[in-house]
Amino acid sequence: QVQLVESGGGVVQAGDSLRLSCAASGRTWRSDAMGWFRQYPGSERKFVAAINWSGRSTFYADSVKGRFTISRDNAKNTIFLQMNSLKPEDTAVYYCALQRQDSYVYALSLGDDEYDYWGQGTQVTVSS
Repeated sequence: QVQLVESGGGVVQAGDSLRLSCAASGRTWRSDAMGWFRQYPGSERKFVAAINWSGRSTFYADSVKGRFTISRDNAKNTIFLQMNSLKPEDTAVYYCALQRQDSYVYALSLGDDEYDYWGQGTQVTVSS
């Protein structure tokens, strides 16, 4: 089993920055890919960003490209989402997710049904 715990959410103003963290524990594999999703009230989770096992392969949703940066520290089993130039439309619950990979790949998945483990979510609120 894998446990994911997000932190770093909060209330900020438009234009501010936040850094989300997600600590993984339990039976993690070095080859696991990880991602961030967000969910608006009454809607499905939407892809935000993903990162492969090495951190050399990343992918972003168009809506956050150039503003958000995903990274990982494998020594600490932690991934991060640096969010800059935040907008009110970034307000959502942000979820960390882990995709079990049994080999070292660079391909990334964008669908939430392709991820195997999820954190509890952290609220990000951006006021205008």
